[in-house]
Amino acid sequence: MPILRTRSGRSYRKSCALVLQGGGALGSYQAGVYEALAAGRYMPDWVAGISIGAINAALIAGNAPEHRVSALRAFWDEITKPSAGWPKMDSDPWRLIRQHFGAANSLLFGQPGFFQPRPGLEWLLGESPISYYDTTALRHSLERLVDFDRINDHGGNGHMRLSVGAVDVATGNFAYFDSAHQRIMPEHVMASGALPPGFPPVEIDGAQYWDGGLVSNTPLQYVLDSTPRTDTLAFQVDVFPARGPVPKNLDEVAEREKDIRYSSRTRAGTDAFGEKHQLRRMINAVLAKLPPELKNDPDVLALADKSCTTTMDVVHLIYHPAEPQGAYKDFEFSRPTMVERWAAGKADAEAALVVEPWLEDHGAHVGLRAFDPHRAARERH
Repeated sequence: MPILRTRSGRSYRKSCALVLQGGGALGSYQAGVYEALAAGRYMPDWVAGISIGAINAALIAGNAPEHRVSALRAFWDEITKPSAGWPKMDSDPWRLIRQHFGAANSLLFGQPGFFQPRPGLEWLLGESPISYYDTTALRHSLERLVDFDRINDHGGNGHMRLSVGAVDVATGNFAYFDSAHQRIMPEHVMASGALPPGFPPVEIDGAQYWDGGLVSNTPLQYVLDSTPRTDTLAFQVDVFPARGPVPKNLDEVAEREKDIRYSSRTRAGTDAFGEKHQLRRMINAVLAKLPPELKNDPDVLALADKSCTTTMDVVHLIYHPAEPQGAYKDFEFSRPTMVERWAAGKADAEAALVVEPWLEDHGAHVGLRAFDPHRAARERH
């Protein structure tokens, strides 16, 4: 838990959480964000993710602090190796063509260390498969790059809590697999990223699970609402921006639709949680004013159970590419695009860490504060 001094001289002590949205190939942006955090004074003690965010989260939590960035790099280098002999086109004039080639490559051949198309015979013999791709390679990657014993060793030095979200296929109910409450294994991480119909469901304890993004593409509310609540600084990393330009052609329409659908209305959710959390703090303040003879009243005790005094700061780091990337951007795994997204995440996080608006004294009576450092910078200019 970082103990920092604000510019006004007050102390700042909060648990640090890293919250990672789902987004397929866009997830290298999150890796860049973590690299920046790891180099500074904000080392998360809890990381939560959905889909590709769950995979990045496992790579972070399942390695010693000094090896986490290299584990992320090893995974992203592996899965962005070209699977076919497409021509190399890294210069700017060929960017759009290169992105189309990258997406086509992924669709036709899969990605090494991640997924591959099912053999044609599976479609001709027996029952029809229930997914287009096989994810056995992802299991092997996780087993090679993630130390699950470390994740599940709560008393270990540098232990980091890991939470990943998935959806029960049969009930449609959302479920979180949390190292604070159960043993986490590769299948829990794979379940969080099992997006249909591309990837098959993953069986856990007799139930089948799909990608958590089908219900909610961000685990932010889970992190903020988990009990017992603690003062928390949460870095919420979104790879689908809720805000964006009005599209001018069908390709941009498809991209914008996907952004809106998977952005999970993060700001609206943060605002709703903030109102609820402020109510908890108000209940606590009112209870403190009651006369002693009412302290044990059953209604008062019931209200006291809902009260809270913690404070939450949420920092939104949102991927805003300079140019449209198309509706296929979340399965465009070309190496140059991965490197660009990683660099963008690192630069955005470094810029936010320079400003550190959460260290300012914004008043002792505010239960939750939300910051978007880059939006604020754009509005100033």
